[in-house]
Amino acid sequence: MISCKDKTTVIPNEKIIRKEAGRLRSKAIENITKENYDNAFYHFSKSLTLYKKINDSANVVYALSQIANIQQVNGDYYGSKETLTEALPYIRKKDIYSSYIKNLFGIAEKELSNYNDAIYYYNETIKDYNKPSSKRSFLNNIAVIYLNQKKYDKAINLLESAIKIKVPKEEELDYLSRVIDNLGFAYFKNGQPEKGLLYMQKSLELRKDSPDEYGSIENSLHLSEFYAETDSQKSEEFALKAYGTATKMHSVDERLEALALLMSNKFVPENTEYAKKFTLLNDSITKIRNNFRNKSAKIKYDSQKEKDENEKLRLEKTENQLALQRANYRQFIFITIFLFLSVLIFYLRKYYRNKNRIEKLETAYETEIRISKDIHDELANDVFHTIAFSQTQPLENENAKEILIEKLDHIYNRVRNISKENNTIDTGIHYLENLKELLSTYNSDTRNVIINSIEKINWEAIDDIKKITIQRTLQELMVNMSKHSEASLVVVKFGSDANKIFIDYTDNGKGAKKNKIIKNGLQNMENRILSTKGTITFDTEPNKGFKVKISMPK
Repeated sequence: MISCKDKTTVIPNEKIIRKEAGRLRSKAIENITKENYDNAFYHFSKSLTLYKKINDSANVVYALSQIANIQQVNGDYYGSKETLTEALPYIRKKDIYSSYIKNLFGIAEKELSNYNDAIYYYNETIKDYNKPSSKRSFLNNIAVIYLNQKKYDKAINLLESAIKIKVPKEEELDYLSRVIDNLGFAYFKNGQPEKGLLYMQKSLELRKDSPDEYGSIENSLHLSEFYAETDSQKSEEFALKAYGTATKMHSVDERLEALALLMSNKFVPENTEYAKKFTLLNDSITKIRNNFRNKSAKIKYDSQKEKDENEKLRLEKTENQLALQRANYRQFIFITIFLFLSVLIFYLRKYYRNKNRIEKLETAYETEIRISKDIHDELANDVFHTIAFSQTQPLENENAKEILIEKLDHIYNRVRNISKENNTIDTGIHYLENLKELLSTYNSDTRNVIINSIEKINWEAIDDIKKITIQRTLQELMVNMSKHSEASLVVVKFGSDANKIFIDYTDNGKGAKKNKIIKNGLQNMENRILSTKGTITFDTEPNKGFKVKISMPK
């Protein structure tokens, strides 16, 4: 934190970088139009790296949203969520891509069967759209989730309200046939087959005048399922129709759904052939999607490696300045002797009781770092003002006595809080659960805390000192955020490789000038990480949020 200087960032050759980024962006758009998704992914990733260099937030969000969309097209919904999460800190108020990002989040959560989260994102997206046809579309998406959850009454109510939305004539057919089809399917699944069939057939009629060829696939699948028990021939006809349209539209998942209906129809003679087709197609698409994930992971890795090498060069240039600034920051002389000794003795007793080397290091660490911060932040000013009050006010005066007692009582409560905050951390099997609970406590009606990939860390392989360091550091970050940032979104992302643990913290709060960061009392956080031979960097500007990157050897 204290290593940051308040200076204007000069980006060399910005025009050249922007021109090259634009060229790569155009190439990516050209490839995605031709459905060359591997090439599109590569060019968007390369343009993303360049746009980050010149701090072009709008194009960073655009590139990330397109990468996430390509991942969804290729069935990589977990990867898509990670990419969308990466985009969140770059989104500004009234960002034109904000709604698109929320919608992609909704799709990913739906496909991963996180239905409540999907409904949340779709509802958030509805708030951003004023067009009646768009509102109808998103209500239909939510209703589809209710169908997956078998909440048919809720789906029916939502779809009936969607039909009643007044839409301009030129937009009337947009998604209307899908809404009517889903309503019919909901009635059918809710035990009203006659009513359901009427709506599904009406949807089929509407599609004669609708350009929504993709939507007809689902209509045919619904009718195939409707007739599965009563008219096997019609069921087969609609399933084959769905299969044909899905093949034409390159929609693999719908092709698999159609084949699943055909091979489950015991009255169709060729159902075993359909089963073979299903197996071959499923194996083929699984292989293709795995290949895509491997390629995209390599592209991301190469981009991150290039970025890390640039960051390493920057850190080497400022190493001497960091050492000098750390040496100058050792001034904590604002406490009376009796309060300082009382807290110090408490931790020194713990230190001398423990003969094990690791426990000694932990206690010394807590003594030097935690006490100095808490005493400086929580007690120094109060003690100073209390001493000044006692020296300048007539204590024989009853009112002055009461004020002095209140001040001393306040100081006592703060000392007790210091003791409470430094309780032992459970580094055993409950560590992960407790760490998630700690971060989640900062969720509120006005703040959303997203914890990403925390389960991917093998916490049992991390030694106790580093577990304590991570929890204390994140605790201080969250406390600092709740006190100062006014953030509505906080993202904590975990990662690791063979040798290191990585933690990325980002919030969209009000940020701060870099030369003012020291006043937030976060020097201890830097000392904690450095004591484990790790690194920590801070990035913030007024109204641009707050970012922290931590790396630590395992």
